Amino acid sequence: MNFPPITHAWFLAGPTASGKSAVAMALASRLGADIISMDSMAVYRQMNIGTAKPSADDRAAVKHHLLDVVEPDCDFSISEYLRTVHQTVDSLRREDRPILFVGGTPLYLKALLHGFDDGPEADWELRSRLEREADKRGDEALHHMLSEMDPLAASKIHPHDRRRTIRALEYFEKTGEPISSGQVHFKDRSHDGSTRLIAFDWPRSVLHARINERVEAMFREGWVEEVRGLLDRHESLGRTAAQAVGYREIRALLRGEINLPTAIERTQAGTRQLARRQLIWLRSLAHLQWVPADHPFDAVATAEKLLSDRAETGKPECESPDSR
Repeated sequence: MNFPPITHAWFLAGPTASGKSAVAMALASRLGADIISMDSMAVYRQMNIGTAKPSADDRAAVKHHLLDVVEPDCDFSISEYLRTVHQTVDSLRREDRPILFVGGTPLYLKALLHGFDDGPEADWELRSRLEREADKRGDEALHHMLSEMDPLAASKIHPHDRRRTIRALEYFEKTGEPISSGQVHFKDRSHDGSTRLIAFDWPRSVLHARINERVEAMFREGWVEEVRGLLDRHESLGRTAAQAVGYREIRALLRGEINLPTAIERTQAGTRQLARRQLIWLRSLAHLQWVPADHPFDAVATAEKLLSDRAETGKPECESPDSR
């Protein structure tokens, strides 16, 4: 299915721990907007602390969508995400509700901004076979296989990006065509001015300190017990949920393979790496407004400044096209 780009909306992106959620609450309350999550892990129920989901009070104050959609032992593809998002957007447009997308999953953001052609349905048996092949021979061997089938796609995928490499190989095997010939998503599209795309630009050392502090707070809030409860209720986590940073480290902790300080340190390191990947993706986006951020960070003042900037520059209100 071909999903068109989303227009007439706000997009608040950025790396993990950059303050998106707090600013989003302030923005949404002033715009009268609903928030739609762009977090690939927040779709899973019971995964609350580790995905930093909005609090019950925040969700009562502002309507949030695309949270707690499926059980953590299920898989939830980008196609399922986009299908649900477009249904939600259509509903909000009919109610003339402003929309604010918030999250840190770059793949979701790019698909929403530029559109997405999902190609053939996922073949989980094939993906499992390719996963085993990568475990046995290494990610580079899998990437080399792709380079022989689809050099263009391989040139755009990092040799260690196993998930995207597997998807490209799956596309070729299911269609007989290279994924580069079938992809229409992520192409450069003219910016029609109806969207506002924002991310916060923190000094790297400050962002890393925020990440470290946030991870320590999550462990204090009961993250280990959350994962223990998940494993008690489910035999295993789904392919996507199992990749969430921190959850795999805590599972190793619960198996007695590492101690608590090591679990915390590894989770902090993994989260910093995640933030780095998010920033790399974000820097590839045109029309992204980078907002400088540093301590002390005032989410309400930041939201007010964004609204003031919009008024001064004549930015559109990001309302439904039907309400124009």
